[in-house]
Amino acid sequence: MEATHIEPRWPVIIAILAVLSLQALLPDRIRAFPSWVPFLLAIVLIVPMVALTLTSAKARWLRIESMVILFFFMIGGLALVKSLGYLLSTMVRHSAEVTGLQLLSSSIVVWTSNVLFFSLAYWRLDRGGPEDRANREDITPDWIFPQQSVPEYLPPNWHPTFTDYLFLAFGTATAFSATDDLPLTTRAKLLMMLESIFSLVTIITVAARAINILGS
Repeated sequence: MEATHIEPRWPVIIAILAVLSLQALLPDRIRAFPSWVPFLLAIVLIVPMVALTLTSAKARWLRIESMVILFFFMIGGLALVKSLGYLLSTMVRHSAEVTGLQLLSSSIVVWTSNVLFFSLAYWRLDRGGPEDRANREDITPDWIFPQQSVPEYLPPNWHPTFTDYLFLAFGTATAFSATDDLPLTTRAKLLMMLESIFSLVTIITVAARAINILGS
């Protein structure tokens, strides 16, 4: 089906730049890749999103965007796991190479990256992606949003946008469970469980250890 409505990409571009900038701010020993990799990845990701706005070949750039975002999830997921693994290893070994302040600041970066990373994953996954959500009504949703329970207050043709998925990811990372937005499919539940695990480990384990170091 040809997409007649293209969801604005600027909130997504901001989130991508935030994720990659946060990864670049991590110390060398924590980063999974050299510092120049996030900036190169940002260019590769943003080009097809900008092209969607500037060109008429929407279908071609949507396919390119899908492939690039899949690559981003592979690289970003690896970086997130590697960063959190190093922080846990440092905490367990009581390494003197990393101070309490460095451990605390790094854990904040990892937690924030976790929220932004999963918000992008939810945005891209739910109901086949943003264009399918905007142009089709016959797709089984992965999440039900509170607005859909009061259809009389919804504007015509309402569909969730990136901000809704950012709120979903933030709520999952802070409450470790579903809040207002309810997962319906197995893949949605598994993704939320994975995000909650990353957030729980970061907040309770790494951040708590860093605060203990600072207070000693």
